[in-house]
Amino acid sequence: MPNDRDREIPESVTISFELNGKLVGLQVNAAETALSVLRDRLGLKGPKEGCGIGECGACTVLVDGLAVDACLLFAPQLDGRTVETVEGLADRETLNPLQQAFLSHDAVQCGYCTPGMLMSAKALLQGEAAPGRKAIVEALSGNLCRCTGYLQIIEAVEAAAAQECTGRDAKE
Repeated sequence: MPNDRDREIPESVTISFELNGKLVGLQVNAAETALSVLRDRLGLKGPKEGCGIGECGACTVLVDGLAVDACLLFAPQLDGRTVETVEGLADRETLNPLQQAFLSHDAVQCGYCTPGMLMSAKALLQGEAAPGRKAIVEALSGNLCRCTGYLQIIEAVEAAAAQECTGRDAKE
């Protein structure tokens, strides 16, 4: 009886998954990261390569609604899943409330970390309609920003949560 070491690992596999609402199918290298597939093969530049070891959150995407670091996920792990990147947030010309709140609260500086922050915040708001500041800080703890000091980002997420709960801007 063969053991696990005797099995050959396929060099490439065919995967299909839902990406920002559209079905995608492609051949990937078994050792290729989800990040490289999203950026290099599918042309989505929102998720960024920051650290490559899951420490910075610049590559955060949603997989089946959960925030994950795309640099730590192998492309074959996307097969059969639902994936959302920052490119999927806006509805044509209309920004998502989170995106609008980031703009309104000056939570965007250089923009490198912004896509990952937005996706982590979206995952939080999908699971918790009215999170407190502590929950927001915890949800964003895997995302590093060197520009803003985080206060504007936290306030933007609070505003987006208030808008989604009440249907109006939290500044009103």
